[in-house]
Order: sequence, then C-alpha cells, then structure tokens
Amino acid sequence: MSTEEAPLRIPDTMNVVEITEKGSPASLCIGRRPVPEPRPGEVLVRVAAAGVNRADVLQRQGQYPPPRGASDVLGLELSGVVCAIGDGETDRTVDEEICALVTGGAYAEYAVVPSPQCLPRPKSSSLVDAAALPEAYCTVWDNVFERGRLKSGDDFLVHGGSSGIGTVAIQLAKWFGARVFTTVGSAEKCDACLALGADQAVNYREEDFVEAIREVNGSRGVDVILDMVGETYLNRNLDLLAVEGRLVLIGLMEGSKANFNLLKLMSRRLTLTGSTLRSRTVDEKAAVVNNVLAKVWPSLDAGDLTPVIHATYPLDQAAEAHNMMESSKHIGKLLLIP
Repeated sequence: MSTEEAPLRIPDTMNVVEITEKGSPASLCIGRRPVPEPRPGEVLVRVAAAGVNRADVLQRQGQYPPPRGASDVLGLELSGVVCAIGDGETDRTVDEEICALVTGGAYAEYAVVPSPQCLPRPKSSSLVDAAALPEAYCTVWDNVFERGRLKSGDDFLVHGGSSGIGTVAIQLAKWFGARVFTTVGSAEKCDACLALGADQAVNYREEDFVEAIREVNGSRGVDVILDMVGETYLNRNLDLLAVEGRLVLIGLMEGSKANFNLLKLMSRRLTLTGSTLRSRTVDEKAAVVNNVLAKVWPSLDAGDLTPVIHATYPLDQAAEAHNMMESSKHIGKLLLIP
C-alpha cells in the first residue's frame, strides 16, 4: 500500500467500539485492535465520524450478524480522510476527504473501505456531517426512486419521517417534485418534517394515517410508500396505495410476518417490494453509489439538500448514542466521533 504522502504516521493499533456481549447498549465498550491494511481496490480511512443506524442496534442485540468476511465492529457508514491506498488503486488519493458505505467497521479510528463505495465530501457539508449521508442517501435513492419509481407529481408517504432515513426521503422526494406525506410520533416531529418540506405530517399516536391522508388527497391514495415498520402497517399501507401503487419495505421494526388479501395487489395492480443494502456485493453497491453521485450529489454540493444531525457523541459514548436511537426521540442522524 502507498502511504508516503500521508501527513500523519499511521499507528499500529486503534480504538474501536466492541460488543462485550449481545444485549443492551451497556455492552458497548472501547477496545484496542490493529489498524487494518487496505487490500487491492481498498483505501484506509482515518475516520472523522461514523453514522449510527438501526442496523447497528440489531447487530448489538444479536439479531443482525455481519455478512461473512465483514468486520464484526459496528458501523455501516463513515466520513474521513484517505491515509493509505491499496496496491493498484488509482481512483482515490491520499488526503482526499470522503464519505463511504462500509459493511462494518466504522465505529473505529481507522477503517478500510472498498474504493468504489467512496463518495467525495459534498462542498456544502463539513467532513463530520458527511458521515450522515452515505447509508441514508443510498438507501432512499435505491428504494424510493429505483424500486419505487417515484417521479414528479406522485404522492409519496414515508413512515418515520423524523428518522435519518425519513429526513432524507422527505427532502429528496420534495426536491424531485413529489407531494410528500409522513408519519411521526409527536407534534415536535411533525413540525420538523413540515420544515423539511413535507406537505402533511401525521402524528400516528393521535390520528389514523390512512384516514388523515385520504382527507387531504381526496381518497386517491398515494403512489409510493417507504416503510420500515413492517407487519403491523402492511394492510393499512396496501389500503392506502393508489392504483399502480408501490410499497417498498426497508425495515421490520414491528414484525416480519403478516397476512393480507392478495386480491388487493391484483385488483389495483400494486407492487410490493423491498431490499437490504449491507449484504450486496461491492459491484452492486458501487452501482447505487454511482447513481447517487450523478443524481443527488450536485444538489448536496450546492446546499439544496442538507444532512439533519440530531447529535454527535465521542466514540466512547456509543452506548449513549444507542440509547438515543432506541428511544426514537431523535430528529435526524446520530454520529460518533473518534
């Protein structure tokens, strides 16, 4: 690997967040591990910040093991500075500021990243804030615009609009000309989503979202729904979809099994789909990254789209960050800073 241009010596070991036992956030603690070396096609990144995602919570609980060959260290996205390059790699340079998708390993001072999964730091974002971008923007673009085929003029619903995914989905859908609906759990979160561009925010603790949205759009239904709730929302989501509507599942927070009437799909020509990002190959992730770079990054560079950061935590306070994630009191992303 090439390190001769690196401004700082790369240490032999680094701090990482380790899971001492599967279970509560209290199981997260700081450990020491060797700094990894980039292989061909990879870069070593000195981490500026790591995004905290719901998948990290599931892995800590023992419900979402890393794919074979991936680091057991938590963290699926990061930002930082390239400090070493694997043999034969020509697309990245030492000292380049990037953000990136990773399959694991972001809760650390250094991490190796496949070069095709790197994105340049947007001109309008700080290096730390850029850690909030890769997972959310790649997930939303791939699921809402590719799988969900959202287009200008469509009606779009995202559940959990105040989450990291939700705040991105609201901004992107609005930027591309959709009418945006969302569900959240408090008046404060409703206000935050409306400020981001949502046309209607429904407090699901006080209103039925199907009835509330139908009152606004004349019982037409919505064209695309992005859902991370799963089982308990499935039938109501299907009821709300317009003819030719698309339901995209990206999470199963309230169950993975459900019964529904297949006639709903057939009679209104509905599409039910979903995906995960972590388990895909480097080439598959690179295709998503390249789409986001071409279609979304110019708007981030210009400041038309902005990351919503709820809070940042030192690396040794990963447990506090996970407590916040599980409380669902946050609006936007949570970041860890080594």
